[in-house]
Amino acid sequence: MELTVKERIALMNVLPQEGNFADLKIIRTLQDSLSFSEEEHKILNFRNTETGMAWDDSDEMIKDVPIGERASDVLFERLTKLDFDSKLTPDHMPIYEKFVLDR
Repeated sequence: MELTVKERIALMNVLPQEGNFADLKIIRTLQDSLSFSEEEHKILNFRNTETGMAWDDSDEMIKDVPIGERASDVLFERLTKLDFDSKLTPDHMPIYEKFVLDR
């Protein structure tokens, strides 16, 4: 699935920190796929600001991240729970559309 920098960060922040052993292995693999390489760090120039994380996005970097069926299910479950609990933020909207509405 093609994801922007912002979507990759949002997904990393949504991934559950607890679960069963099999799901946690899938989540760990997904975290590795979503994370940023040293080359991407150099290109994007990540930095912390007073309002949060910032990066150079003049040439928005898209990465094709492999997301399997169970990983997609975990993300669906997590996002629908955030929605049910009224804890979605504007940063969640693009990934909510991809993993919940487009399902």
